[in-house]
Amino acid sequence: MAETPHSMTARITDLATAVPDCDFEQDYRGWAMRQLGEGREAKVYERMAERSGIEHRWSVLSAEDAKLDRGEGYYSAAAPSTASRMAIYEREAPDLALRAIAKLDRLGDITHIVVASCTGFVAPGIDQIIARRLGLPDDVERVLIGFMGCYAAVTALRTARHIVRSEPDARVLVVTVELSTLHHQNRVEIEPLLAGAQFGDGAAAAIVTAEGPGLELGEGISAALEESEALITWRIGDTGFEMHLSGEVPNRIAAALSDTAVRRRILGTGPKPEAFAVHAGGRSILDAVERGLELDPAQLQASRAVLRDFGNMSSSTLMFVMGRMLREMPASGIALAFGPGLAMEGFRFGRVDA
Repeated sequence: MAETPHSMTARITDLATAVPDCDFEQDYRGWAMRQLGEGREAKVYERMAERSGIEHRWSVLSAEDAKLDRGEGYYSAAAPSTASRMAIYEREAPDLALRAIAKLDRLGDITHIVVASCTGFVAPGIDQIIARRLGLPDDVERVLIGFMGCYAAVTALRTARHIVRSEPDARVLVVTVELSTLHHQNRVEIEPLLAGAQFGDGAAAAIVTAEGPGLELGEGISAALEESEALITWRIGDTGFEMHLSGEVPNRIAAALSDTAVRRRILGTGPKPEAFAVHAGGRSILDAVERGLELDPAQLQASRAVLRDFGNMSSSTLMFVMGRMLREMPASGIALAFGPGLAMEGFRFGRVDA
């Protein structure tokens, strides 16, 4: 007997990632230290950068474009306009997304494409650009998710799940692409410099379908903290998109996750899941989740490895972590991401056979 849409299982069967060629992490640290001089703030910055858990971050800007040592371009007082940054986004975002898509084992007959990108705007959207450059049929259904921030990948994957559960023959291409480094802000203050020290560029692509072995996408998890709207904000300015990330965020997350009702909403009432795919928003965020949910340190190993090798790539970060989950194929797991609001979005997942 055929499965009904209600019982249809949507699963990730393939997932690939890509980053640009320029690793600018060490150059950025040196540049930031020079801006702060030799006072107390410089010492604080150096100590926090060393403890960040980040060793590499990647940018679509070449070393020449960034001009870290020459005092020009993105790292000078002559900050590029939002329009000029969007021109780079229009050129580079589809290219990086296509690099990730090209690594998928088999694209197949795509019926839907869901794209999440929070670091740029262009119309026709990059969903159309990607579909055309892939040669997809002109009747492919498209969804573009924008400006949600770091948890947009959760929304993209949950959207793909809903499509597959309602249309069993659907083959959904899910793409996240973020060019966070385009939004560097030339403010010589420790808070924006530390915020800038978290973010890098990256793209990911996944296939979600009803057939084949993979990671089943289970029910969603959502929560928003009361009186937290000002803790993480993301606004469009004249010189790029301006991020505010309060230092209170980790403690607020840890406190929320320690609440019995919130923990029950996330963990349920049965045995604790085997695996946790947590958005690597920063070392302190991961520490807060580990503490709040009383996790074994090994359960966040995948998230910490992504943070180390790539930094925070906004919505793409969780996709990089899920790529590691797909290789490990845990029997059960929970994915979580945090972003503006302060809100948490997530879903349950677990190994499923063909």
